[in-house]
This record gives sequence, structure tokens and C-alpha cells, in this order.
Amino acid sequence: MSASSAFIDEKGGSASEPEYGHDPASGGIFSSDYKRHDDLKEMLDSNKDSLKLEAMKRIVAMIARGKNASDLFPAVVKNVACKNIEVKKLVYVYLVRYAEEQQDLALLSISTFQRGLKDPNQLIRASALRVLSSIRVTIIVPIMMLAIKEAASDMSPYVRKTAAHAIPKLHSLDPDQKDQLIEVIEKLLADKTTLVAGSVVMAFEEVCPDRIDLIHKNYRKLCNLLIDVEEWGQVVIINMLTRYARTQFLNPNINESLLEENSEKAFYASDDEEEEDKKDEVAPLAKRKPYVMDPDHRLLLRNTKPLLQSRNAAVVMAVAQLYFHLAPKAEVGIIAKALVRLMRSHSEVQYVVLQNVATMSIKRRGMFEPYLKSFYIRSTDPTQIKILKLEVLTNLANETNISTILREFQTYIKSMDKDFVAASIQAIGRCATNIGEVRDTCLNGLVQLLSNRDELVVAESVVVIKKLLQMQPEQHSDIIKHMAKLIDNIQVPMARASILWLIGEYCEHVPKIAPDVLRNMAKTFTNEEDIVKLQIINLAAKLYLTNSKQTKLLTQYVLNLAKYDQNYDIRDRARFIRQLIVPTDKSGALSKYAKKLFLALKPAPVLESTFKDRDHFQLGSLSHLLNAKAGGYQELPDWPESAPDPSVRNVEIPDWSKCTSRKDRKEKKAEKPFYSDSDGESGPTESADSESDSGSGSESASASDESGSGSESGEETESEEEEEDEEEEKKKKRKKHLDKTKAKKPVEESTESEQSSGSEERKRGRKAVKNQKSASESESESESSESGDESEDESEEESESDTDIRKKKTPVSKQPPKQSKKESKKETQEMSLLDLDDFEPAPASAPVTPVNFMSSSLVSDLEGLSLTDTILAPTTITPSGSIKMYELLHRITGEGLAVEYCFSRQPFSPDPNMVAVQIQFTNNTNSETKNLHIEEPRLQCGMRIREFAEIDVLSAGESVTVVMGIDFCDSTQAANFQLCTHTRKFFASIQPPVGELMTPVFLTENDFKKEQGKLMGMNEISEKLTLGEKCVNEHVIVERVTATANLSRVPCGSDKECRFAGKTVSSGCLVLVTVSTKEGGRAQLTVNCEKMLIGTMLVKDIMQALSQ
Repeated sequence: MSASSAFIDEKGGSASEPEYGHDPASGGIFSSDYKRHDDLKEMLDSNKDSLKLEAMKRIVAMIARGKNASDLFPAVVKNVACKNIEVKKLVYVYLVRYAEEQQDLALLSISTFQRGLKDPNQLIRASALRVLSSIRVTIIVPIMMLAIKEAASDMSPYVRKTAAHAIPKLHSLDPDQKDQLIEVIEKLLADKTTLVAGSVVMAFEEVCPDRIDLIHKNYRKLCNLLIDVEEWGQVVIINMLTRYARTQFLNPNINESLLEENSEKAFYASDDEEEEDKKDEVAPLAKRKPYVMDPDHRLLLRNTKPLLQSRNAAVVMAVAQLYFHLAPKAEVGIIAKALVRLMRSHSEVQYVVLQNVATMSIKRRGMFEPYLKSFYIRSTDPTQIKILKLEVLTNLANETNISTILREFQTYIKSMDKDFVAASIQAIGRCATNIGEVRDTCLNGLVQLLSNRDELVVAESVVVIKKLLQMQPEQHSDIIKHMAKLIDNIQVPMARASILWLIGEYCEHVPKIAPDVLRNMAKTFTNEEDIVKLQIINLAAKLYLTNSKQTKLLTQYVLNLAKYDQNYDIRDRARFIRQLIVPTDKSGALSKYAKKLFLALKPAPVLESTFKDRDHFQLGSLSHLLNAKAGGYQELPDWPESAPDPSVRNVEIPDWSKCTSRKDRKEKKAEKPFYSDSDGESGPTESADSESDSGSGSESASASDESGSGSESGEETESEEEEEDEEEEKKKKRKKHLDKTKAKKPVEESTESEQSSGSEERKRGRKAVKNQKSASESESESESSESGDESEDESEEESESDTDIRKKKTPVSKQPPKQSKKESKKETQEMSLLDLDDFEPAPASAPVTPVNFMSSSLVSDLEGLSLTDTILAPTTITPSGSIKMYELLHRITGEGLAVEYCFSRQPFSPDPNMVAVQIQFTNNTNSETKNLHIEEPRLQCGMRIREFAEIDVLSAGESVTVVMGIDFCDSTQAANFQLCTHTRKFFASIQPPVGELMTPVFLTENDFKKEQGKLMGMNEISEKLTLGEKCVNEHVIVERVTATANLSRVPCGSDKECRFAGKTVSSGCLVLVTVSTKEGGRAQLTVNCEKMLIGTMLVKDIMQALSQ
């Protein structure tokens, strides 16, 4: 018994304390902690997922109630490799909580977390990264950095968001990683998904808030995404954009600042003085240039305005501070209603809002005047809310509403809350100071309060009266006499000190009363508070200087008492005053001026709001709330004198939907999607990043459109500008054509040799493909009409994964349109979008592969020989017939021009780091198409494009094939560009399957094993699969793998294993693939690649090919 009780004491629990809310099976009331944990450990060690899940639910419930579950760490961490996703998620929740505390045990499981980073489930990948970044040990900083970099390129926006959250954690652990983290932040800032935006701006604010240059290119995108970002992300982005705008735009109130300053000075001045001031203002204002707001400044204000209706108080507060700091004076008023609405919220929210309203109401009094009654005090309000409302009411007081406000204050004085009553009396004093007309009324009211029964009310009234009397002491000697009589009754030290100061300062107005007061005070000197003693000494000194006959002895008596006081301040003051006022042989020159020093005219105190100078802190910040600079606070920059260059925010986004005539442009405008300003931008094959938010895909274009509308250019000049633009474009085209013909002669020669050598293979491929044309053409047409809008209909996660797969699947069956199809429709001259043949549902059939004329073993033997690439490359890598054709431009969309492309898998001779893309143009119209070329490529960071030479003429019914090179930078991001003819421009997008980003590499079996050994751990991805019915032998497996990815076969001694090798075209990273077949049609696929993302995508594609 004693042993168990000792154990319980050591655990910090109590045996008698019951545990509520537990399942009876967990031990209930009678079992002790260690027993219950043993049950949980048994459940976690069981083979049943249901028991593990139940155990994890209980453990997480314990953590939620604040119970310590750290001793379960070893039992829980074992289950991180569990196949059940629900269990795995809860294990990661537990690990995030305890990884920092149990670092040694967490480090033992680091390889498991690394495997979790490659899990197909995005939630597991994100959780693994979250746990990894929670282990705060410097030894794993390189692993964390690698994981964050990989996660920043993840297909799932949720994982990228988690990567953004991990950045500040890593920065706080190791600040030396700042430069690498800034690169990741820069990459994530370019992300177009709303899920990532708020998190990456938070990371930016934590790591490098001074790097404003990173925001320039993303400014318009952030402004346009703002409405769709989650609420806490909105707060962070708005605060950051407030600071950004203060550095990049001019002050919108620059021309009103002089008027505002002068109007404040002359608020209570006479009309004549105001007229004089106005004359002085005209001169400097006339010299200023008229202010024109930057379109980007207007964009920010316009896009934040709807957020004033947000349900989240922090978002409303953030928008309010943005408007206060950035908006023209005439537009700031709109925030008042939103802030007043927030005052119906919880008292904590009210407190913060009122703090900010109190600051705003000093500078912008008129803004809140219509809502005066909203600031009236309720009896149920907490004291701090009451005092803040008093502050606002006092700031809003003017001649028109002062009578109403004073009536309110009269009521407040009767309250039982003493602090509130004191604040009310101070508010009356401030009103009397600010508004001269009511000064006498307020003073009389305060004098009446001196007869109040409550001592605190009287004391506060005395302090306020003292300040008011300093303004006109001559007129109010009666009040001073009345207050002198009260000194015996008032016990509050501050009030007693105030009365003594008044009598001493104006002793000439009360010559009979002052010496008597000093006599009474001398009697009680030793019992008074320090503040009162100091004022008694001052009173004695002043009376000695003005009325020495009556008070000489009294003064000496008081100074002698002070000489032996316990407080050293009082002793020092007594010695100082004695030397100053009592002349002796040793006294210095100052004693001659004693009267001037003590009885000098003192300026009347200015009763100001405590919030007067708080607006130099950014509103809504903790520093503003505390009125002191808090840690991590970023100063609000001053407005620049001259506007910085606005072109830094320009992002080169071509206007895909540009039409030749004004009428066409109007028709296009009517077809625009809801959130976009250009309907061509979110094309059918955009990247995974931009798919999840098609509305945001055109944010920069919309910003430029909006900025155009913001500027005040007349519509009448539009047609002239269009004509000038067209002329300039024609000149540019001619010049570009000449440049291209000069520069691209060597390219043409190389492409001609490629075309001539590969013409036979292409002919064979076309024959094999021709059979499927009628089925696949309809699918390609429906794809082009549907996929532009599909990302708006789906959620972010679905569009990231599903549409990516769809993109990879559908192009398989898209083949070039043939002449036979065209002839069958020749009787209908006009192409109708309602042709039923074009919209038949097409079966997703694989392309027909001709019989392979070389065995796989012969292929692998020949690969080592140095043969010419143009002849053998397509043959040795994969049979030419299986090259898939993808549609680039449908004949209906292209107004008769059909464009298809394929990845020829031949080296691109002008640049070996580029992927060769073979493009076939077919003219289905009855007229010639001229000047076919590429313009305005829109590429992701690091990507390059080598255009084909311009095609001068493409006759009616003819086809022509050209080759262009694209450096995809080892990513499946789309290369977007405009395909131009002599009359039109069409948006085109080429997105490569991951398998086409590779080129074959010949390796021996030993070399393969050696390189594979270097690419283990995080660089190895292994998956089990069941082979499809047709994958009956090694030959079919090799054919499927090489069709999916541009890899070469590696010799292998085992007949149950197929090995392939290649390297990425752009960076030359090795890609090793192993397919091990097992009994019962099962197999294991292993991919080793330095680039985890490419490895993950390649595994998915090869598994799909082998499972069919």
C-alpha cells in the first residue's frame, strides 16, 4: 500500500481524486494512473486497428483535458508506421504535442517521419513535417531544411501551407538558415492558392519583414486573393500590406495636411483669425501638384473594403487600421459603422476596439459623431470599458453636443464604481478645458460636488478644480476660500496637497486665510503623507516671501520639523529652501531671486487625452494597446516624399484574349468568369498550383485592368490608342521575324535532319493512330471547353489531385485530326460547335502499339554503342508507334487551324538540357495561314523555351511539322505561350508528363547497384502493386515502363526483376527504376531519385501503367 501511494505522490496525483469522463474499461474511479496506462499500452501493442484507434482517441482526450501522457511516448511512436490512416493521424497529433519534450525518443523515430513525408496522403505528409519541425534539436536542422524545401514544391496546397508554418520554427532554432529560408519564402509567395497565402506571409513577417522587394511581384496577387484567404491569414496579409503601402505610395492627404493643422489650431479662434490663416495656407497649397492616387493603392483599398463585413473582429480591426493609415480623409468614415458593430461583441473585443476608437477619435472626430449614443455607458459594462467610453465621449465633445454629454456625466457621478466616478470628474474637467463656453458651468458643478458625502468624489473634484482655476485664478478667489475651509475634512493626500498648492500659489488673493491654514498644517505636519509635507514646506516658503511678518516663526518651525523627517526627499527639500529664502552670509546669488523662482507665473496645465500620441504605433497592434513598443513590433514607415517606381509591381502576363476588333473584345468581355478579368488565362492544361484557384490565376491582369479603370483616361482616346498599338505590333512582328530567320538558321538545319531521318517512323505511327481518331477527337474538344472552369467547381485539395491525374490521362487518346474526317464534313462549310460527332463520349483507349521489331535484350545490347541519335534514339528507347500525341489547339477553337504535339524523345541538338517537343500544324480551312510563330512565353521561374522558326505560309489542307525545345526545370509545370498567325493569337499550354522529363542512361548491373546504394532513405520510394491482366511477361512490363517514362533497360541477372535507368534532362539527376515480380501477379516497384517529387509522380504513373 505504501509503495503504491508513494508512486502516486511521485506522479503528482491523488489516489482519492476521482477521474471523470473516462470509459469504464479504462479503470474508472478505482484504478490508479499506471494501471490505466498499462491498458492503453496493451491496446497500442495489439494487432487490431480498432483497438489502436480507441487507445489513441483516449490519449488525445487526456491531452485535451491537460493530463500528462508523456510516459506513453514509446508505445505511441511505434504506431507511426501503422497502415490505418485514422490511427496515423492521431499518432501525429500526439507526437506534435510531445516531440519537443521527448526529443531523444523522437530522434530515434526520425526515419519514420521521413517516410511519412513521402506518404501518398497529403494529411500524413503534412503531419510528418509538423512533427519533424517540432523536434527542436540543432542536429536535424539539415533534414528539416530538406523536408521544408521538398514540401514547398508539393502538389498539395495543404502540405505547402505546413511548410510555410515550419519556416519560422526552423528560423528560431537556427537563424543561420535565414538565406535558404528566404529562398523558400520567395517560392511560396509566388503560390497562387489561397490556402498558402496567409501562412507564407506570416513566415515572411517572422523571418524577413524588411525584404519588401519580395512582395513587389506578388502585391496584386495578394490583393486579389485576400477575399478568399482564411480569416487569420487575412489579418496577417492586411497588416503586412499596410506597411508595404506606406513605403510605396504617396500620402493621399498630403494636400490636406496643412489645412488640417491650421484648423486644429484655430478651432476656438475668432472668425478674423481664421480668415488670416486661410490666406497663409493658400500659398503653399497652390505650389503643390494635384494628388493622383496610384492604381495599386486604389486596388488595395477596394479589395479590403468588403472585409469590413467579416464575422471575425480581428479582420474588421485590421481593415479599419489599414483605412485609417492609408485612405484619403474623405473615405475613412466607412470604418466607423463596422467598428461600432464590433462594440456589441464580448467585453475583450470591446476593450481592444475602444482603445483604437479612442485614438482615431482624436484625429478624425467627425467620423464617430453620428454614433455618439453607441458610446453611452451601460451599468453592466466592466470598469475598463466604462473608462474607455468616457475617453471617446470626451474626445467627441463639441459646442453642439456638450450639453447632452454633460447630462450623461452627471448621471455617471452617482455610480457606485469609484474608479469610474473619478474618471467621470476628470472627463468633466477636460470638457471644461477644451470648450471655453462651458468652463464656468463645469466649475460650478464641480464646486457643488465638494459637498458630496463621498470623500473620493470630493478629492477628485479638488484635483480637477485646481487645474481649472489655474486658467483664471483672479475670477475665482471665492472658490479658493471655499476649498481652504474643506482641508480639515478631506483626508485624501492628493486632494490635500492640491488645496495647499492652490493657497500657496494664489496666497495674495487670500491673505487672511493662508497663514491660518499654515498654522493648522504645522500642527499635523508629522502625521501627514509625504506629498502633503512637501506642499506644506512650499506653502511656508511662499508665505515667508510674501508675508514674512506673520509667518516667519511658523516657517522656521516647519523647516525644523522637516529637517529631522524620516524621508530624505523632505530633508533635502527643507535644507534647499532654507538656504534659498533665509539670507545669510554664506547664501549664494540665487537667494536674491527667491521670490521670482517661487512665485513665477506657471502655465495652466493642458488636460489632454492619454491617447493623443498613440497613433505613431500601428493601430490594432499590441504596442498600441500597451502604449509601449512590444517585442517583434514593426514600425509603421513614414510616407515617402516622392513616389517609388510603380513598375516593380508589373508582372508580365500577356493578354491572351486580345481580339482584332472592338466588337470582338466586347463579346469576349461578356464571357468572362466571375472572379477573373481575362478568360484565357486559366487554360485547359495549367499547372497544379494554379488549378486550385482559377480565379486567382489572373490576379495580376485584373489588377492592371482595375488600375486602368482607376486612372482618369477618357474613352474617346481609346480608338486612337488601339490604332497606334496595332501599328507598333506590326513593326515589332516584322523585326522579330527578321531576327528569328537570322538567329535560327542552325536550328532549322538540325530540325530538317531530324524530320528527314524520323519521317518513316512518324508515318508508321500515324497509321497506327489513325484508327482511333473519331473517338478521341470528341474527347479533346469537350476537354478544351470543360477544363477552363473545372477548378472553380472543385475544392482546393480535389483540384490539386484529380485534375492533375485527368490531365495525364486524357491527352493519351488525343490524336491529330485527319483529312478523311474533314472530307466527310465538307458539305457543312461553317464549323458548328453543336456537331454531335465532335461531342460523342470517347472511350479511354490506349494507343495501338505496332509489333516491336527489336527484342528488349537486343535493345539493351545496342544502347552501349555510339550510334547516331536521330536514327536509333526513338527505336532504342521505346517503339516509335507508342509516342502519344497531345492536342495543343483544337480546329474549332483555332478557327480551322489544328495543332498537336508530342515528345519525340530525341535529343534537342541546340541545347541538350531542353526537352524536344514536336509540333504538327494542320490547316483545315480553305485559305492560307501565314506567319505561324510563338510570342510572349509565360514561364515559371527558371524555365526556358527555344522557339521554332516562323512558318511563313501554310496552305489550305496541308500539314507541317516543326521541333521546339523547352527546359521544364525538372518540373511538370506548364509552359504557356501565345500561338500567333497573321490575324489571330491563341493561348497554348504544354504540360509534360513526368516521364518525358528524362533521357535514357546506359548503366551496367554493378553501376546500377552502386548508384542505387547512394540514393537510399528519403530518396527511395517503394510501392507494392498488382500487375494488370495483360502484364503476363517481362516483355510487356518493359514495354509499359518505357512507354510511360523515357528510360533505358539495364541488364539484370534475375528473370524476376526489370531495371531501368535515366536522368532528368534539365539537371541530370539519376532516376533508377526497379520492378520485381512475385507470385500471384504481385510486384514491387522501387524508384530511386534525388528529387523526391519526381520520384513520387513517376511511381504513380508507372503503377497506373502496370495495373491496367
